[in-house]
Amino acid sequence: MQNFDTKQLTEQFESMFVGPARAYAALSMDYTEKLANAQLDASKAYTDTGMAQLRSLLNVKDAEGLRSYMEGQQKVAKDLTDRLKGDAEKVVSLQQDFMQQSQKLTEDNVKQATETATKAAK
Repeated sequence: MQNFDTKQLTEQFESMFVGPARAYAALSMDYTEKLANAQLDASKAYTDTGMAQLRSLLNVKDAEGLRSYMEGQQKVAKDLTDRLKGDAEKVVSLQQDFMQQSQKLTEDNVKQATETATKAAK
């Protein structure tokens, strides 16, 4: 009868399955948190802009006020366009970073699994 080394089996299981799964889960959680924060920041900025525009519209009392309000809309539209562009770039950057880190994690895990399998075969 052959004795099994449970400590070695546990270490192999940890290094080949549990460890990589835990690392990927942590990476995914960090990415999700960053993405959610970016979305919350964008949402707050858009809401603040909309509320400010409504307040400005409520202050229109005459034709001159309306003209001034309408001229201000051009600046608001430009600012929102710039903000949308910046927000999109931020999300793309987050996704690229996540993909690079995921790829590196996968490569490290494959290397480690290969080393573990080689050791176990000896």
